[in-house]
Amino acid sequence: MSADCCSAKSATLETLARQADQRRVLVIVLAINAVMFVLEFGAGVIAGSAALMADASDMLGDALVYAVSLYALARSDRWKAGAAMLKGVVILALGIGIAVNVALKIQSGVPPSSTLMLGFGALALVANLVCFRLLTRFRHQDVNMASTWECSRNDLINNTGVILAAVLVWWLASPWPDIVIGSLMALVFLRSAFRVMREAAPQLRAA
Repeated sequence: MSADCCSAKSATLETLARQADQRRVLVIVLAINAVMFVLEFGAGVIAGSAALMADASDMLGDALVYAVSLYALARSDRWKAGAAMLKGVVILALGIGIAVNVALKIQSGVPPSSTLMLGFGALALVANLVCFRLLTRFRHQDVNMASTWECSRNDLINNTGVILAAVLVWWLASPWPDIVIGSLMALVFLRSAFRVMREAAPQLRAA
């Protein structure tokens, strides 16, 4: 009886400690993404880059995602599955928004500033590498943290795409690399959104 009690208490303390670690990391990555959204979106508007603005929108989406993750952290499996589903919906909305921005960019046909794209794309990559490293050790703990890690991984893909687009815009003096990379980023968002929602749906029904 005593051994069972100690075992249960140990498991509870382990869970609470894990949640405290998760909360600390989520607060850090939320702050990083909020600051980077302001910097990168402003640079994207000045540069006229669809890819840079798309990447900045992703930063804003991630900040919202991390806030939802923090809210669901100490709650039931149903709350966590619901939070993961909400993240999928946010990612889906961002993907659609990026697609609309790309369509507007095609109409204008003006090449963006490759210098601003490269500089802020590299800064965003460094920021997201820090976030990705912080989140990786939590990815298998529950569906909430797994979907959060998924968002962080997408960020690295997006940052690499922005840097590649910047180099190609400079080399070709054309808006099309920015348009193509922005379109690919929209596809990554849509794919990730459906994956997150597909994984969350059965757990939400079971809970």
